Amino acid sequence: MTVHEELDVALRRLEATMKATNMWQMSAPEPAAYESQQPFCIDTMALPQWLRFVFIVRLDALIEAEAPMPEKCDVAPVVDIYLAQQGARATDRLLLCKAVEEIDRLITDN
Repeated sequence: MTVHEELDVALRRLEATMKATNMWQMSAPEPAAYESQQPFCIDTMALPQWLRFVFIVRLDALIEAEAPMPEKCDVAPVVDIYLAQQGARATDRLLLCKAVEEIDRLITDN
């Protein structure tokens, strides 16, 4: 399996995990929210919105184009901090962090 195929599987796993933990049901951000200059659009979106509407979408486009992987991806620590601050259940936190860690690893190791 190519790294693009592995990444696609990992992204679908993240999507399923977000749905299972009720982090997928949200409305799309306003168009201006995408213009944020802050990491993770933290000033204009909640982290789950960014994951769904920016992170997953951009990585899907990378897969579709079979483009080179970014040099580094380190999103899992941010997800863990966000979930801790939101008081997420430990099991949800573990599942989501594992899913994002896999994506981080696939991108960074290739």
